[in-house]
Amino acid sequence: MPEPTATISVTSEDPKKKKEEKQSESGKAQEAKKKGDEKEGEDLSEEDLQLKNELEMLVERLKEPNTELYRPALETLRTLIRTSTSSMTSVPKPLKFLRPHYRELQSLYEAWSPSEDKSLFADILSVLAMTYSDTEPRGTLRYRLLSASLRPASSPLSEPGSWGHEYVRHLAAELGEEYTARTLGEEAVEVTTEEPEKEKANEEPEKKPAEVVGSIDDLHALAMECATFLLHHNAEPDAVDLLEELEIVDRIVELVDENTYERVCQYMIRCVNLLPTPDDRAFLRTTHRIYVQHHKFPQALSLSIRLADPDLIRHDFNAPANPLMKRQLAFLLARAQIPTQWLEPQSSEDDVDDVESEMQEDIVECLSNTHLSEHFRDFGKELGVLEPRSLEDVYKSHLENTRTSTANVDSARANLAGTFVNAFVNAGFGNDKLMVEAEEGNSWIYKNKDHGMMSAAASLGLSLLWDPDVGLSHVDKYTYSSEEHIKAGALLATGILNTGVRTEADAALALLSEYVKSKSLPLRTSATTGLGLAYAGSHREDILQLLLPYIADDSVSMEIASLSALALGFIFVGSGNGEIASTILQTLMEREDKQLEEKWARYMILGLALLYLGLQDGSDATVETLKAIEHHISKQAVILVDTCAYAGSGDVLKIQEMLHHCDEHVVKPSKDDKDKDKDAAPEEPPKDDTFQAFAVLGIALVAMGEEVGSEMSMRTLSHLMQYGEPIIRKAVPLALGLLSASNPQLPVMDTLSKYSHDNDLAVALNAIFAMGLIGAGTNNARLAQMLRQLAGYYYKEPDCLFMVRIAQGLVHMGKGTLTINPYFCDRNIMSRTAVAGLLATLIAFTDAKGFILDKYHWMLYFLAPAMYPRFLITLNEELKNFPVTVRVGQAVDVVGQAGKPRTISGFQTHSTPVRLGTTERAELATEEYIPYAHVLEGFVILEKNPGYEKEDKMEL
Repeated sequence: MPEPTATISVTSEDPKKKKEEKQSESGKAQEAKKKGDEKEGEDLSEEDLQLKNELEMLVERLKEPNTELYRPALETLRTLIRTSTSSMTSVPKPLKFLRPHYRELQSLYEAWSPSEDKSLFADILSVLAMTYSDTEPRGTLRYRLLSASLRPASSPLSEPGSWGHEYVRHLAAELGEEYTARTLGEEAVEVTTEEPEKEKANEEPEKKPAEVVGSIDDLHALAMECATFLLHHNAEPDAVDLLEELEIVDRIVELVDENTYERVCQYMIRCVNLLPTPDDRAFLRTTHRIYVQHHKFPQALSLSIRLADPDLIRHDFNAPANPLMKRQLAFLLARAQIPTQWLEPQSSEDDVDDVESEMQEDIVECLSNTHLSEHFRDFGKELGVLEPRSLEDVYKSHLENTRTSTANVDSARANLAGTFVNAFVNAGFGNDKLMVEAEEGNSWIYKNKDHGMMSAAASLGLSLLWDPDVGLSHVDKYTYSSEEHIKAGALLATGILNTGVRTEADAALALLSEYVKSKSLPLRTSATTGLGLAYAGSHREDILQLLLPYIADDSVSMEIASLSALALGFIFVGSGNGEIASTILQTLMEREDKQLEEKWARYMILGLALLYLGLQDGSDATVETLKAIEHHISKQAVILVDTCAYAGSGDVLKIQEMLHHCDEHVVKPSKDDKDKDKDAAPEEPPKDDTFQAFAVLGIALVAMGEEVGSEMSMRTLSHLMQYGEPIIRKAVPLALGLLSASNPQLPVMDTLSKYSHDNDLAVALNAIFAMGLIGAGTNNARLAQMLRQLAGYYYKEPDCLFMVRIAQGLVHMGKGTLTINPYFCDRNIMSRTAVAGLLATLIAFTDAKGFILDKYHWMLYFLAPAMYPRFLITLNEELKNFPVTVRVGQAVDVVGQAGKPRTISGFQTHSTPVRLGTTERAELATEEYIPYAHVLEGFVILEKNPGYEKEDKMEL
């Protein structure tokens, strides 16, 4: 047995050497330690030295056999530690001096039998463990739980806050770690126990697994104690984070009071964009409960709208007894285009009392936006922009750097551009010179050809936006025209001018429903689209019954079926309506491949996607069904439905998914390969690359609700522009336009300006349109100058020049009084109808040659549901215009900041009504009036502050 003896001989020699080396090393270490202690002793002040000696004497007391000495020693230790933890700038001296004795105290603790004294000892060790956290994970928490387990119920443990703020923060951090470890099923952390004798012998310390102390309920209880302390010491974000880590954030409702709830709610709302899917909605619901508990009705209702929960919206709307507050809530609901069916009482409990029923008529007017047009025109008058603008006022051709006159280049196309520019610029004012106030009403219409006549007649709807009473009388004469396209345009105008306004007369439905069955294609498409625009977001069942059969009918063209699906998508946006969804899915499965390959099919799937706008995982079942469709349209549909469902959520995983789609290299088959493809297996990847354009738009759609995500996605989009396929490059400018609609940020503006000179004219065209989108309704001088330069640059390219004119019209939209940004209420609520309008327009630009530059330029009117005045109008108790002084400045994010910081910067003082930019915020200049709304935006009802005059007199 030679081998074993060899090993024995080797191992028998090694330990001696090692032992000698270790002993010499430990001797040196002990000498160095003594010298260090002596030096430290020399450096200490007399007071510190006295404290150190006292602490060491107390430790010695705890080692003595006389148990009667333990309690006074522990009490003294506790007092000394507590009085020194008031400062957070340095390690408290008692913790510093007791550190060398920590292991010794641990061993002593283990040797004691369970008692109240041992509980107090554990409490002290818990505090000392803060300085030992590097070698003993979660020691502070472990001893705290041990202390609690040893305490009798009659004498509860002292609150964590009694040991100071730093101790609570330390405990909170360990609570989170412990909870995560337990829920993930990790093994218990090993705890090292060293005894002095073993230290001398320099042997390896014995490791034993830590006993699991306390249950999950104990962790929750301790977290609640810590959160209570944090809330009362201006650390609201820390309290929310702790409870979120332990998955009991909903219990913060029990802890907040009138001093802390506002800061907690603000922080939680700001966290929503950074949370994954189920948690974000849980945060909103918890915040909603806090607001309801404190009777903050506008704040609660704004969260109900974000959640799109009909029961919550109805409850919040019926909660206030004050009729003025109810009117204010009605204005908020009208801005969000909430269906009135959601507000109807569902049971006897919801029934409104007699006093409220008298106010019902006023409230219905507020809910229906009845006076929006009237207020908007007063607002224009106040700003001095009531006078109609001519085309030359917008183009300023004399400033264009052109070598030849552009007057005669494609005059029909120029007239068509003029139609749209005139409509956009004078939108809502109802007095433009070309159409409404023209001496011979039809003169301008006849300067256009065929479908141009249709767009010209429809432009009336935009000029008379939100004014059905006056508007219908102007439009009516064109409905009797013998020219089919003019008649079709009049039907579309009827739909446009009713956008966002509800009337008892229901004129749009009465006028348009009879043409839905018309044999004429232009009349039918106009009537269907008009219904979609007029009733966007209304969830009207009677229109569902009218349009649904045309989706399922195989005999109708793909154009009619798709526009019917789109119209229902507009009307039932964000409703998740199962009947419409199943009909569209059935149609996609049954239609022939040739029909599904038509350009119109994208509007069929957009109609389906809009049903799930903002519903997040509510779209899962539909997505799975779509994956079962063998045609490549299923991939486009999956992307559109998925991104619409997560629109504005900032979901990083969805954005990554879309980027993966953009990675694919799609090789389109040549004509020779088409016959081979017929015999190919269905598993083959799709040859159509349209899905990539939708994926790019999807990135913007998901990211647009959150600033950090928006900035990151802009960088991502620039990479796609550099390395992407042509279809991707074409969609990038559209995505940028969606990300900052009506918000002309300099970097985006310069990027789009660069893309507008791209070699690929399709990219340049979309970039020019996107410039119009980002500047829509802002009158931005820099953008206007860029577009004038582009008009000179593209004077020989009729398509690009046409788009430059459209962009100029958009920048000056409503003479600078309108916005198409889908976010309102301090950019917290996403308007689903606005997103639907923007998406429908952008989808047309994914094939601009097939839609906008062909005969479907009227699709630019899809922007109508996204248009809304960007004003602040203050009203008195009779809902009459009531000017007050306000400050308007750039919004500042003050969430989590100490004290009461200013919420706006660089403000100017104005008298209402005032114009508000996308990133601007307003606040009242004095405390003379109290607003009923929590955000000064749109219509705000004011009430006289009863305490204001008294304060005024006291100052005098």
